[in-house]
Amino acid sequence: MLMKRLLMASLCGLTSYCVIGQVNAIQSGSPVTVKVSPERLKRIDQLIQGQIDSGLIKGAVAFVARDGKVIYNKAFGIDDDNLNTPMKTDAIFRIASQTKAITSVAVMILFEEGKFFLDDPVSKYIPAFGDVQVVDKFDKKDTSYTTKPANRLITIRDLLTHTSGIGYPLIGNDTMRAIYAKAAIPLGMVVDPMLLKEGMIKLAKQPLAHQPGERFTYGLNTDVLGYLVEVVSKMSLDQFLNERLFKPLGMDDTYFYLPSSKYPRLITTYITDENNKLRKWKNGDWPFLDMNFPKARGTYFSGGAGLCSTIKDYAIFLQMLLNGGQYNGRRILSRHTVEMMTSNQIGNIQWIDPRFYSDRFGLGFAITTKDGQTRIGQSEGSFEWAGAINTFYWVDPKEKLVCLLFMQQIPFSWSWSDKYKVAVYQALND
Repeated sequence: MLMKRLLMASLCGLTSYCVIGQVNAIQSGSPVTVKVSPERLKRIDQLIQGQIDSGLIKGAVAFVARDGKVIYNKAFGIDDDNLNTPMKTDAIFRIASQTKAITSVAVMILFEEGKFFLDDPVSKYIPAFGDVQVVDKFDKKDTSYTTKPANRLITIRDLLTHTSGIGYPLIGNDTMRAIYAKAAIPLGMVVDPMLLKEGMIKLAKQPLAHQPGERFTYGLNTDVLGYLVEVVSKMSLDQFLNERLFKPLGMDDTYFYLPSSKYPRLITTYITDENNKLRKWKNGDWPFLDMNFPKARGTYFSGGAGLCSTIKDYAIFLQMLLNGGQYNGRRILSRHTVEMMTSNQIGNIQWIDPRFYSDRFGLGFAITTKDGQTRIGQSEGSFEWAGAINTFYWVDPKEKLVCLLFMQQIPFSWSWSDKYKVAVYQALND
């Protein structure tokens, strides 16, 4: 028996998350035990409180885990300035595009079950995408346009990597915004009673911004993937995620539309106005976007933007990926699938944003490259994304880090997220 235990201990030394019988769940830990400086961690406090004192943000929740140990989990500022209610670590946030990683994992669950190949045309499962056209000429004066046939059909891989040519309403380029507005394509955070199927069939009739696979264009790709999950699994996306992800992982506070008992924990959204001052969001600030959507009795399960969640729930999801697809004894994906998802899948295709010229995209995540790590010190192989209402995360497999910072205001600030990353890395003490 002793020899067996010694052998198991030796094997477990090959991975930070191996324990006899199960994979570790996230648990509280001391910074010192995972080689993080407690004193230097305090710089995160100073950074966030400084932003609050300067009137740039109202409140935030920050989270850092290393090697599965939570070493930083703090709430700052207030949730609602009218009520002067303090921010809490269990606050529920509209995570917007952080929904994409969760839907991408759902797709890969079905891929592992042999339901499709990633290079299958989407039209094999959603026939409406069988006749795709590409914008040829666009007239800004009357938003009319001409099209030409696509060189090939959109594949599932194109959707996962945002290289399909599908754009975004409201936040996309001028041409696609105008086209989608005319067709009333939903952004994803929907209050009106409609089904995801309706929105995606309507989207399939719109032209692409460019030829499939030609370049990276951030868009409603993951909403299409959400509908793909519904078609293939014969379940609503809401039901599939609940049964295959949320329940197994213990993500008890993640929903498309919240139960009424959790309404009090949904925090207030703010917007920076034309005078560079923060004020509460009001309907009409952005067309077709109602920030009360989590309290609706909705039926539109947007795979690209519709979820609400907490820091803790999303950290569990990320830790599962860092663990190689398993968490607390439950396997969601294989290690090989996670490695594929977090590898460059777009070759030398350039990002539109010049700040990330050297980074690439996997299957649902931005990936830090060898050249990209020189920008602020984030390790090569890190993967990340964010939500438009100022939530973001990254996972660093080399440093065994899971890091998140959640706020709730518009517009999103990349520089703010970079400052937080620097504050985390400077506290590492090994």
